[in-house]
Order: sequence, then structure tokens, then C-alpha cells
Amino acid sequence: MRKLMVTTFMSLDGVVQGPGGPDEDRTGGFEHGGWAVPHMNEELIQRMAALTARAGALLLGRATYEGFAATWPLAGPEDPIGARMNGLRKYVASRTLDTVTWQNSTLLTGDVVEAVGELKRGEGGEIQVHGSGELIQTLIEHDLVDEFHLLVFPVLLGSGKRLFRTGTAGLDLLDSTTSSSGVVVSTYARSGKVGYGELGPETGNW
Repeated sequence: MRKLMVTTFMSLDGVVQGPGGPDEDRTGGFEHGGWAVPHMNEELIQRMAALTARAGALLLGRATYEGFAATWPLAGPEDPIGARMNGLRKYVASRTLDTVTWQNSTLLTGDVVEAVGELKRGEGGEIQVHGSGELIQTLIEHDLVDEFHLLVFPVLLGSGKRLFRTGTAGLDLLDSTTSSSGVVVSTYARSGKVGYGELGPETGNW
């Protein structure tokens, strides 16, 4: 079974919309595009390069695919992230696209849940989801995400699309570190349902 890992830039209050630029995603009148850029440095770029290097394939939603397809082909072969992105097999989940032209791209047809399940049951390395906030909601709803790799930036945005909108799940922290620019990079694995208890001196849990 192939592992499916979601990686995303996220504000401290959970917003994942438009981290990379003012016009990346203005849906809903979002005015904070580019909020991640001031905290990006060579350390984080190297971390993302190492993460991408271990991918066996990418799974992308339509909006993220179109953004990536317009920019990553411009990267030279010396760019470790760009070269890897361009060379990887890419699976695109979309209800509106008829064709995909970025090299090594395949348009998923039919029910996306069934298609992703089939990908996970196939041969190959880790399937990584970058961006693709709407697709991630479907993956979470149907328990298809094995790991979350979250880069939490020290900003509060107050509005915008959030990563975790519905549903519950238990998570195990696998790894966590903090960059010199204050970004907390953590990896969590799904561990089943949320556990419950009660705090207080009368319970012994205090």
C-alpha cells in the first residue's frame, strides 16, 4: 500500500489560502495572499527539496495543478525542487479539465475517491499532495490521508480557507522542528479516532 502524504503551508490559525503570492487565490475576497513569503529562507527551501525528493508521485487538485504547470516548467535543471516536480508522475483530480499538458501528467477520471484508493493500492513510492485545499477536504473525509506534513507560519490571518474544516481524527506526532524564521515543521500520522477523558483533581488527571 502506498502512503499518501499531505504537505501544506498553514498560518497559526489554520489558513492555507494563498501563501505564495497576492493573486494566488483571491476567492472570497481574500486579501492576505503571499503571507508565507517573508518567512521563507534557504533552510525551508532545502527542507522542501528533501521532502519532494522522496516523492513517488504527486496528486493535485485543478487549481494547484494549473498554478504549478504555469511556473515549475520555467525552473532550470539546477533547481532541485523544480527538476523533481517536472519529472514526477502527476495525477490530477478535476471535474472541469479535459486534458493536462504538463509533462508526466495524468487526468483522473470517474470517482476521485475510488481513483485515489486505486493509486494507493498500486506500486510505487509515496504519493504527495501539495496545495490542493479543496481536494484535501475530500481525502480527509474519506480517510485517505496517511500523514500530514505541516509548515505552520507565525502569522494570524483571521479569514481564509482552512485546512481542517470538518471531521475528527486522532494524530501521532512523528517529528517536529522549528526553522530560524519561526516556522514550525511537523509531521503527523493518522492514528484512528479521537480519544476522550476528563481532567480534574477528582479524576487523578491533573
